[in-house]
Amino acid sequence: MMKHPKIFLLASLAVLPLSLGAKDTDLIVYGGTPAGIAAAIQAAEQDLSVLIVEPYSRVGGMLTNGLNHPDFRSFESITGFYYKFTQRSLDYYTRKYGEDSQQVEDTFRGTHVEPHVAQLLLHQMIAEYGGIEVVTRFELLEARLNEEGTRIKSIKVQNNVGATFELRADAYIDATYEGDLMAAAGAPYRVGREAKSEYGERLAAETADDQVMGYNFRLTMTNVPENRAPVPQPDNYDSQDFAPVLAALKEGKIQSIFGLAKDSIYKTMIPALPNGKRDVNDVSRGLFRLSLPQYSKYWPDAGIAERKELFQKHVYHNIGMLYFLQNDPAVPDTFREQAIEWGLCRDEFTDNLHLPEQLYVREGRRMIGMRVFNENDTLHDGGDARVVHKPDSIGIGDYSINSHGSGREGGLFIGEHTGEFYSPIPAFEIPFGTIVPKGIENLLVPVAASSSHIGMCALRYEPTWSSLGDAAGAAAAIAVAEGIPVQEIDVARLQRALHTSGAATTYVSDVLPEHPDFQAVQWWASLGGLMGLYSKPTSRIRGATILGQHCEAFPGHAVDLDTAMTPELTIKWNSLLQNQGQNALQAETRGDFIRGAWAAIQK
Repeated sequence: MMKHPKIFLLASLAVLPLSLGAKDTDLIVYGGTPAGIAAAIQAAEQDLSVLIVEPYSRVGGMLTNGLNHPDFRSFESITGFYYKFTQRSLDYYTRKYGEDSQQVEDTFRGTHVEPHVAQLLLHQMIAEYGGIEVVTRFELLEARLNEEGTRIKSIKVQNNVGATFELRADAYIDATYEGDLMAAAGAPYRVGREAKSEYGERLAAETADDQVMGYNFRLTMTNVPENRAPVPQPDNYDSQDFAPVLAALKEGKIQSIFGLAKDSIYKTMIPALPNGKRDVNDVSRGLFRLSLPQYSKYWPDAGIAERKELFQKHVYHNIGMLYFLQNDPAVPDTFREQAIEWGLCRDEFTDNLHLPEQLYVREGRRMIGMRVFNENDTLHDGGDARVVHKPDSIGIGDYSINSHGSGREGGLFIGEHTGEFYSPIPAFEIPFGTIVPKGIENLLVPVAASSSHIGMCALRYEPTWSSLGDAAGAAAAIAVAEGIPVQEIDVARLQRALHTSGAATTYVSDVLPEHPDFQAVQWWASLGGLMGLYSKPTSRIRGATILGQHCEAFPGHAVDLDTAMTPELTIKWNSLLQNQGQNALQAETRGDFIRGAWAAIQK
């Protein structure tokens, strides 16, 4: 019988000087994930007062809890809040260690950052806006709606010592991984997988079920002796619970404890983090898995107490197995020496035995909103290099459709995950309705967004969720300023606000946020102007590999501003321009045309 420890201490952590007065606020963001912080900053830039309510002891979600090898393919897809975070990261390491240092190289252009540095940088970003306050270790108890059930009036929360508070705002954003506020407000949602027939998704299951992607911890580890901390022994540890691992080691089914291949147990992601650290993850299609889909399906709808029990199961499995490999005398010497070479980091998670306090919730509840994002939203538009255009796009994504498994056949150790797949797709656009609930007029949901299970397998990455957080914050600002339901927001106005802030709504590989034509090109792309410029690649849809999962820009996704206009493109683009009530233009290059169209629309 497997035994489980008590939950590791989640110590209280002061984030910023805070006050919980009786005053209301313009916007409450429940969940201080990267998407939640992105939303708060976007709203604060539009002069809204914002309160971030965080259930855990630190803000930052998985970005400050071990997921520091972020999931994206090409650097050109990183815009908005997440781009600003990476630039701040690059500046931090450059100033601290020098431009030519190994630490700067290991930031991988600012995208790879140590957890404690990520926490520092996020605090700094929040503190630059006097209109943002943060409270930590406040968990949601209920959401109170108006009599018609169309608006959230207030939320009731409880802090870590049991005191309760009623918090009120004009607008609310649920930025939790689980969709807790969305569910408490009565928005329709789903947990589990749809049948293939529901949306016609090629990767979907044949029949619907309750399976949810498996969760695990993202451990931050090091093999640098002076910073290496021992792995703690979980409470109620029993080495016999991990005896099945021994047979696989002795039979040669496992070749290394840490590595990238399927015959490893703990996946050391590449590239490395600065200062000799690694983000350690579940081994895809491995024999032994850190992810536990047999438990994850219970998490989304579980209450506080049940989630603590499920958390304990993951602690015991993820940490207990590593403790066993490092310490049990039955483990062959070569494998025990490999395991001991790596330890937790003395300078990370110092309030929690050097372990993250959050489980990697890859998929929780999924809202059924105004638009359900699904696999078909990630497919090429016929022979076009680009996916099907979304005129109401409010963000972009760039990663594979990816599930670490949603079911388990066989035992905890000897068996295999089911529902696992890794399918390459082009960069895609995300429509506004993906974050908009049905019926509730003052709520936006950028993380537990409206999507199918397969759709969430494309959305579920911090840069992509942050893109939706940007949109949610900008949309909340419009809704509050105009006093309108979020369902009635003018998407063109929302897109302009995002473009002004450096957030892309279309993937454009050669006109990035700092380019002087960024706003003009993004506006033109929102009209469909970049469709049909290039054909779908005949072989590889991604750019050339840089390192690991990361690649150069997607081919066929440039605007090529200096390219000469053809008669055919002039006719096509003038038709789009005239649909905007503007006169036709003649221009030598694509850039000249877009700049001229942008100037005309400003008048």
